[in-house]
Amino acid sequence: MVITIFIRTLILYVLVVLVMRLMGKRQMGELQPFELVITIMISELAAVPMQNTGVPLINGIIPILTLLFLQTLITFGSLKSDFIKRLVCGSPTILIAKGKILEDALRKTQYSLNDLMEQLRIKGFFNIHDIEYAILETDGDISVIPKSQKRYVTPADLGIPTKYEGIPVSVIVDGKVKEESLKYVNLTLEQVLTEIRKRGIDNIQDVFLACIDPEGNWFVQKRR
Repeated sequence: MVITIFIRTLILYVLVVLVMRLMGKRQMGELQPFELVITIMISELAAVPMQNTGVPLINGIIPILTLLFLQTLITFGSLKSDFIKRLVCGSPTILIAKGKILEDALRKTQYSLNDLMEQLRIKGFFNIHDIEYAILETDGDISVIPKSQKRYVTPADLGIPTKYEGIPVSVIVDGKVKEESLKYVNLTLEQVLTEIRKRGIDNIQDVFLACIDPEGNWFVQKRR
């Protein structure tokens, strides 16, 4: 009995993880309504065969795979058709335009004024007059476009030239060499070994993290 439950749980766990991976990389707060519904249904379908050994395992697997197919079909349709995308995901709604709250838009989206003010504060805006547009996105997040006079000053505004910085690339992580990163930065393993040996480290396994930035500067931290 216990072994049966263990095996069922293991199979369903692997299946659900695989299905969620195939559905794409999204955080819970970024799920569209139909994606959230499918996610909840998958969890419920997986729970029934795990709890009740009298229910055939296939009775949970087939509906889960069917939902995966349905989600893939809807996603593909949304990419190809604006009508399907609007039907399934909805459309962004402007809640604030030129410093004025649109009451009709709030009522249409059932978004309270208190919720709007809270989200604006989270975004760092405390005065409605500073906002050119606030848009309620289809995933429930709010995008805020401040008025030009209230935007942060950038080097471009001041006429200050800047150079390209890029991002550092990790070539060793937790004692393991990342081959794809080596190819990306056009380095050989011998060159990496030379750099870590300069810092008193003889073995790659002793490196906790090694990164290189676009200017060729290294960051190397030894494993404790």
